[in-house]
Amino acid sequence: MGKATDELNPPPRLLMGPGPVEADPRVLRAMSMPLLGQFDPVLTGYMNDVMALYREVLRTGNRWTFLVDGTARAAIEAAMVSILAPGDRVLVPVFGRFGHLLCEIARRCEAEVRVIEAEWGRVFEPERVIAALREHRPALVALVHGDTSTTMAQPLAEIGAACREHDALLYVDATATVGGMDVRVDDWCVDVLSTGLQKCLSGPPGSAPITFNERVEERVLARKHIEQGILPDGFRAAQGPVIRSNYFDLAMLMDYWSEARLNHHTEATSMLYAARECARVLLAEGLEAAHERHRRASRALGAGLRAMGLEIFGDPAHKMPNVTGVLIPDGVNGDAVRAKMLDDFGIEIGTSFGPLAGRIWRIGTMGYVCRKRSVLLCLMALETVLRAQGFRAPPGEAVDAALQAWVEG
Repeated sequence: MGKATDELNPPPRLLMGPGPVEADPRVLRAMSMPLLGQFDPVLTGYMNDVMALYREVLRTGNRWTFLVDGTARAAIEAAMVSILAPGDRVLVPVFGRFGHLLCEIARRCEAEVRVIEAEWGRVFEPERVIAALREHRPALVALVHGDTSTTMAQPLAEIGAACREHDALLYVDATATVGGMDVRVDDWCVDVLSTGLQKCLSGPPGSAPITFNERVEERVLARKHIEQGILPDGFRAAQGPVIRSNYFDLAMLMDYWSEARLNHHTEATSMLYAARECARVLLAEGLEAAHERHRRASRALGAGLRAMGLEIFGDPAHKMPNVTGVLIPDGVNGDAVRAKMLDDFGIEIGTSFGPLAGRIWRIGTMGYVCRKRSVLLCLMALETVLRAQGFRAPPGEAVDAALQAWVEG
């Protein structure tokens, strides 16, 4: 271990866990660009660029499409605390760790939380969520699109249509899916959706895109209050209960990102550059091409793991294409394997949480690391480390199977 005063020099890693993953070098270069003042017209022009780019990424016409400064959870909290007033009823379908997170945040908003649960490794049939919607009549349904803790992705289109029919708002946490899977905010009747840069968007953690429609805007503005120090002349506060977070107040963030440019916080300039470049790079590749790249890598990785004699976790019909759960074989120390992968090969893979802790590894093929080379290196390293643990995989067959699947894909 060096001293705290030593020059920063982190070791190179191939990050193939459930996130964060390696940032695209173009994003890192963008982050090194000179800083600008927060109301410099060049910077506000970049803010407008970000809004337009993420409308394309999220397939939405929502005017309110911008960034919340902070990791992906910042935008989750902004959505929940700005929509949910104390006593509001929220329905949370939980099929993994991050559904429980939505419950946690909703309870901190003093909402009345109703929960339905699915076995980890499966998702909900839309009819079950719709039945709960009819039973509980929530103001908000809060749902994870892809839960990396279980590697499963929840279909949304029928649920969104039902929420609209029953006058419930639908919030979707798409942190793990935007850029790696098809996400259609408007077509799926999603009212508010948030994501993060650190997974399939190939950026660092620290900025969280969010989009919401007029239905959410109306609810948020009914609670609009502005802090005394920046209060415009003639402003009259809304009659609804004040939003309980200042930093995550969507009503004030709307003023900051709109033509009003009402001061709220100091924009995280380098993260704004990163978010802009993440979206630009993705759209330059093309959304469909990026989604196919993730599907192809998932197929290749799965083929290699099966050829090694390993079993893929969960319902294959709803597996996310950007993260794969692998059942840890009997007699193999899962944490020891992960440690050797990191120490000997510089490759990081993940474990899981709750009922899956110690039962599965999670291998991510997300964003910039979603490449043939990454998949092959990971398979070679895993085979070698497993052999040292006494697990006998057919030598070389994992890589051969992955290469074949890649060609067939």
